[in-house]
Amino acid sequence: MGKTDQSGELGGLMGALDYRFADVGLLRLALTHPSFALQREARDNQRLEYLGDAVLQLCVSRRLYDMFPNLPEGQLSRRRALLVCEPSLCEAARRLGLGEALLLDRGETQTGGRTKPSVLADAMEAVIAAVYLDGGIEAAAALVDRAIGDYDRGDVLRVDAKTALQEFLQAQCHPAPVYESAGEEGPPHERLFTERVVLGEGQAFEGQGGSKKQAQQQAAQRALEQLKS
Repeated sequence: MGKTDQSGELGGLMGALDYRFADVGLLRLALTHPSFALQREARDNQRLEYLGDAVLQLCVSRRLYDMFPNLPEGQLSRRRALLVCEPSLCEAARRLGLGEALLLDRGETQTGGRTKPSVLADAMEAVIAAVYLDGGIEAAAALVDRAIGDYDRGDVLRVDAKTALQEFLQAQCHPAPVYESAGEEGPPHERLFTERVVLGEGQAFEGQGGSKKQAQQQAAQRALEQLKS
């Protein structure tokens, strides 16, 4: 297949990426899952994924460094971790439509490969690397900005409420918080969990969510809000 045909085949995806490749073969390689490459004795996207992870870390680190000049290293690292984690990359890949463009073998396709979080996250990193190799670090950073979204969104801090609560209590020389289950309800496919965080002074705060982790985060956030008020 010639480069012109590849460009036409992947034109819709390049539109979603808002980046036009000079070497469309790089984009095709970024979309080539190991299962597809193995059958054809071709290259897959794993090397690009490796490079893309480093490029992503650099781009996000630089953006956070510029946006939050007063945040200490620990808080910058936690923000970055939330932005470059598998769920964040998977969400970005879905918004861009990477799943539909992936090159998979029949078996991987039949087992839901186009929607697997790990496959989508790997492809997102590989595409970032492809843009970096094709257009340089600024082009890659622009894609990361578009794909990851708002670096200053409020949920970045709320998601890590457990860590924030732990650090707040340590700074006040108080014991570490203790989390315990307080019940669950609803059908198996829509479970609602209630978790309780108990502080050293006997104070307790509850939170609810679709998982124990989400419920604990909400409980920690409520405890933080009360303590800081």
